[in-house]
Amino acid sequence: MDIKQAENRVKELSEILKYHNRKYYIEDSPEIEDFEYDAMLRELENLEAEFPELLREDSPTQNVGGAALRLFTSVTHTVKMESLQDVFDFEELRAFGEKIDAGEKGFSVEPKIDGLSVCLEYRDGLFFRGSTRGDGEVGEDVTANLLQIKSIPRAVAFEGELEVRGEVYMPRESFLKLRERQELLGETPAKNPRNAASGSLRQKNPKITAERELDIFVFNIQYITEKEFSSHIETLDFLKDLGFHTLPSYKRCENIDTVISEIERIGNSRGNLSYDIDGAVVKVDDLSLRERLGSTSKYPKWAVAFKYPPEEKETVLKEIEIGVGRTGALTPTAIFEPITLAGTSVSRATLHNEDFITSKGIGIGDTIIVRKAGDIIPEVLSVASHCENSVVYKMPQFCPSCGSAVFRQEDEAVIRCTNADCPAQLLRHLIHFTSRDAMDIEGLGPAVLEQLLNAGLIQNIDDLYTLDYEKVSELERTGEKSVANLKNAIEASKQNDLARLIFAFGIRHIGAKAAKLLSENFGDIDAILQASAEDFEAIDGFGHILAESAAEFFSLPETHQMINRLRAQGVNMVSLKEIKDTRFSGKTFVLTGTLPTLTRSEASAIIESFGGKTSSSVSKKTDYVLAGEEAGSKLDKANKLGVTVIDEAAFREMIS
Repeated sequence: MDIKQAENRVKELSEILKYHNRKYYIEDSPEIEDFEYDAMLRELENLEAEFPELLREDSPTQNVGGAALRLFTSVTHTVKMESLQDVFDFEELRAFGEKIDAGEKGFSVEPKIDGLSVCLEYRDGLFFRGSTRGDGEVGEDVTANLLQIKSIPRAVAFEGELEVRGEVYMPRESFLKLRERQELLGETPAKNPRNAASGSLRQKNPKITAERELDIFVFNIQYITEKEFSSHIETLDFLKDLGFHTLPSYKRCENIDTVISEIERIGNSRGNLSYDIDGAVVKVDDLSLRERLGSTSKYPKWAVAFKYPPEEKETVLKEIEIGVGRTGALTPTAIFEPITLAGTSVSRATLHNEDFITSKGIGIGDTIIVRKAGDIIPEVLSVASHCENSVVYKMPQFCPSCGSAVFRQEDEAVIRCTNADCPAQLLRHLIHFTSRDAMDIEGLGPAVLEQLLNAGLIQNIDDLYTLDYEKVSELERTGEKSVANLKNAIEASKQNDLARLIFAFGIRHIGAKAAKLLSENFGDIDAILQASAEDFEAIDGFGHILAESAAEFFSLPETHQMINRLRAQGVNMVSLKEIKDTRFSGKTFVLTGTLPTLTRSEASAIIESFGGKTSSSVSKKTDYVLAGEEAGSKLDKANKLGVTVIDEAAFREMIS
């Protein structure tokens, strides 16, 4: 490869890696597996070593991929939270050992937890602050959310300053429960425990973090006063004595041979762990030797992370099972001869959609290659060999649950059932219908709804309003008070605004904001039922896809029948929006940052009550940006475009 080719490849790899850094660290939505990312990073490192003139300061090989989000207050770390150099085989590990030449100093070996790295700060024994790693030097203050993790000590028996580093993770059981709930609600399920943990910790509402059942392993002292240590193992023992949730296994090894044995032992135990690991960390145990070895701009020279290769196995595809989701989506699942991956038996894996099956040429009876993504979720990689007379599987033309015809839109990969009353969709519909942003019926969670369905007390959505409460009281864990509260909550939901009811219907593409636009522009359900796709598209802020989806749903005979049944039970069918006056008519506001006394939803309601509207993005058409503390890129863009920026005090003057 000549210098020009190398330059082009370095540029290409840098752009790809920066993109995936953002998807992984900032957005918590990775698009590729770790080993694919690692392979590209290793290729870039090799090119930069071969052509040093191509090495740039902003190269992904020189920087940690994260960054502090504007959603949280920034925290500058006392000690830089470094990343680790990866090694992928024992030959590389031996090269590291020879380069270090630790002699009798030895190494520590511990599992590499796949989670979100955080720093916990203690002052005079009390938990003071917690922050994410960010870019290693500046992170995000997530103290309120970290306080939701029960295993983090609120106080420790140590006077002075102490900062420790740990990895917040989501236990496998909690991760699988979260995915199950997300699938029931029709949400995109979390891809792996690491990103589920990261997304859960960076929630603006700490209550959501509390619901996610996160945990933490503390594995390092970043900074401490009034105490000295000679080895890393000694610091871990100290942290354990203080009550920190330290790694369940950490071991001192005399040389690289014993290090390799311990790495193999940890790797063989992966399937028995209740949490996810993606490797093992090898560190020089002696702290004074660490000090002498120092660090590069990105990595410490005294530690490496050994990454376990993804385990892949062949098996025979026995059948393909079709499931039906809340939105009617038909999802194929591969059922195959059981195999053992990452220590557990696996016999099922998602096949995503028809396009995936076609592109891989998958047929029943074929020998397929399966792996576990992140050691958790099984996935089919490819076909190893076709069976005799193999035929690529075709998705059914009729719903396997209700027998109704299925359809596929040109711009989608998903095939859907046309029947809104499909039994397979009912539980998911009910969960969405009763959820907080929809009809908000407290006491009707997934478990209770499943009980009602299994007991035959509900067969469709409107049955919620004709429940036999005597029979409900006979169900398990339903006392007299809980039944009375449930009855009151269901009755109260009848008075909800029309916008909530429209959102509760679970119309494809129609979120809470679109439902509100429909409610406010048409005023009542009858006007909506008579509207055409052109009428819907004429609404400011309503695009073609939303209009087509709304028109399709409200034209179905099943929809008319359901609405008539709900109307008969006294469910409100009109918009309750109150317009005080029209002083903001034709004006668009964008809200950003934290206001002193108003929440964003409260400010939005005030704006709309005066005839104005809110938008999520700033443009030349924006009239005002209402900005609070920690206002981010929206404020910057407003200043750049010359949009009027006001604070809460100025806003209150406008509405007084």
